[in-house]
Amino acid sequence: MADLALPSASHVMIVESRLYPEVSDELCRSAIEELQAAGASYKRYSVPHICQIPVAIRYAIRSIEIFPARKRFDGYIALGCHINGNEDHHLSQCAQALQNLSIQFSLALGCGVIGAPSQETAWSRASSENEGAQAAQTCLEMIKLKSEFKLFPRTP
Repeated sequence: MADLALPSASHVMIVESRLYPEVSDELCRSAIEELQAAGASYKRYSVPHICQIPVAIRYAIRSIEIFPARKRFDGYIALGCHINGNEDHHLSQCAQALQNLSIQFSLALGCGVIGAPSQETAWSRASSENEGAQAAQTCLEMIKLKSEFKLFPRTP
């Protein structure tokens, strides 16, 4: 896919869970760097927990259905952290909901929602493994692919 060009003026929605602010900030920092390097604009939204990330994305989609003149997002980036504990099902539910949205609405989606056994491990994954940047790269590649199939949304 490297030969496909990013459509000009791509606009991306970043949704981040703020449950672990330091991890979220690092995920966002690296995702934003990737978007800026690619020349894409973005709008950042915060939700309290990873379970609300798919809901926020669905709100954005529904908003376009109600207000078609509203500026559309060309791609979506989900960022957050879940420290494993008694609620491991939250991570899989979030991933499944994001996958369902992506398929149902043909979304260009990059997922940087990480699970980790501790906050230290989560921080390491967010910073040294650049999970946010990887999510942004995935989103941008999917925008390119959507464009190839003429599915690239534009504001009327």
